[in-house]
Amino acid sequence: MKDVTIIGGGPAGLFASFYSGLRGMDVRIIDVQEKLGGKMHIYPEKIIWDIGGLAPKPCYEIIKDMVSQGTHFNPEVALGEKVIDIRKLNERHFELETNLGNVYESKSVIIAIGGGIINPKELNVQGAERYKLTNLHYVVQSLKQFKNKDVLISGSGNSALDWARDLSGYAKSVTLIYRKADISGYEAMNQLLEELQVRKLPNTQIKQLIGDPAGDCIEQVILENTDTGEIDTANYDEVIVSHGFDRESTLLAQATTRVEMLNEYQIKGLGNTTTSVPGLFACGDIVHHEAKVHLIASAFSDAGNAANLAKQYVEPSAKPEGYVSSHNAVFKADNEKVIQQYL
Repeated sequence: MKDVTIIGGGPAGLFASFYSGLRGMDVRIIDVQEKLGGKMHIYPEKIIWDIGGLAPKPCYEIIKDMVSQGTHFNPEVALGEKVIDIRKLNERHFELETNLGNVYESKSVIIAIGGGIINPKELNVQGAERYKLTNLHYVVQSLKQFKNKDVLISGSGNSALDWARDLSGYAKSVTLIYRKADISGYEAMNQLLEELQVRKLPNTQIKQLIGDPAGDCIEQVILENTDTGEIDTANYDEVIVSHGFDRESTLLAQATTRVEMLNEYQIKGLGNTTTSVPGLFACGDIVHHEAKVHLIASAFSDAGNAANLAKQYVEPSAKPEGYVSSHNAVFKADNEKVIQQYL
């Protein structure tokens, strides 16, 4: 039995873990992915600007900092497990069941699952799966692997356009294809891609992938014009597919203990991170309340609020807020280590 179990290991879940640990609670994190960091792993090279007081830096650097902070108080971490049911048995007693058949007990629960489980939509072309470990990509983990390469990007949403912009001038060439006549991402990017000399092929889709003699890598791509049916064959070193994401959020719709929803994807916050179920709190993109701004920074505020409320639910006599972090005695030794880095 833990004091609090956090479903989700993204920005909100990790800060909720940190702040719950700061408040002396015994914490568990459960996440369906194999590593902590949430959907920020989808765009690790993206420069993050919207965290107050933090200078812009690559997302992968922020992930490392968040994970280090979120695990500071040594929470129990269960990765690769999907919570499939939430059952409130009585006051300060929840059961969380996962797809692996495990049942975890907890006095309170914080839901921090963002927009649900997000997976990139895969290319619907026969045999495409064989190239996922080589030069067919659904996420750009590092720009380095595209250095001086001929790159094909399929898609015209914001992610595809961002990758086209970031790879331009870094890759040998960048070609952007999309099924419709116009790109669907933000308008200003269209002019920018012109200036960056990104080759754009509207009304075009991938028809077939042809592998090298060993069958391990894509060597040629057969392209089809969606209007005329005309076929063209070209050689590319790397292929990036950005056709959007499948989002799964069945947990809240199917859980034994139901929470009041604002819409299909968001929990209704009762003015803060409190939900309609006492002892069950929510933070980050999954919840909406009056004071909510949907930024990474606001996920941290939500998380601290949820942790404080969980503390009072588990221990009604507890103070509403934790002691100021930097002056808290639990950080005395760690503060001295940090100070040494700046002397």
